[in-house]
Amino acid sequence: MRSLPAATEAVVFDCDGLLVDTEVCWTVAESAIFAEHGHPFGPEQKALVIGRTLEAAGEAMAQYLGRPRAGAELAAELLERVRKELSRGATALPGAAELVRACRAAVPVAVASNSPRELLDVALWSAGLAGCFTHTFAADEVRSPKPAPELYLTACETLGATPRRSVAFEDSATGIASARAAGLYVAVVSSLPGADLDHDWLGTGLAEPELLDWAGGLRDSTVR
Repeated sequence: MRSLPAATEAVVFDCDGLLVDTEVCWTVAESAIFAEHGHPFGPEQKALVIGRTLEAAGEAMAQYLGRPRAGAELAAELLERVRKELSRGATALPGAAELVRACRAAVPVAVASNSPRELLDVALWSAGLAGCFTHTFAADEVRSPKPAPELYLTACETLGATPRRSVAFEDSATGIASARAAGLYVAVVSSLPGADLDHDWLGTGLAEPELLDWAGGLRDSTVR
């Protein structure tokens, strides 16, 4: 297993399914849409949409459901359903708050999410994590969201960090591809059990002792 560097300039976190337990909200919404079209929703179908933007998820569903021109319609329906589910609240995943605070004590931190600003803000606020971040970046604020590198490059530039000296935390192949393309190290806690994902560190949750030990030993590599 590869490892994460102790000397780093910034740590950038994904949100959905990584910091905040919102994947259940997305899954309920996605399952309902698939059911409306007479299709089951399981790991295979989840893999089609996880980590994608609303627009990309809508297009993926449209192709799978045999409605290739209905991407925008399905994306709009997905937004409304996720908005409804999120209104009931979402919680921080185990270890998320502790890890973010441990990283923030040593280096700048940010969130780079493929959710639109509206849903990102609701998720972080609901989970009690909004105050942990000075900088957050949403999919609808860049020209090319994940899997393109722009979100991570924008985050690093804003934080004054070099991507190749920064670490991304991700849970999906889409997000990992984005972080890799930007040049960051990648720590992975998969939202899809059993998925074979590229990583520098792979764990089952953010509360793993070795991860918290790493965060506690972080040092800013810009300091001389």
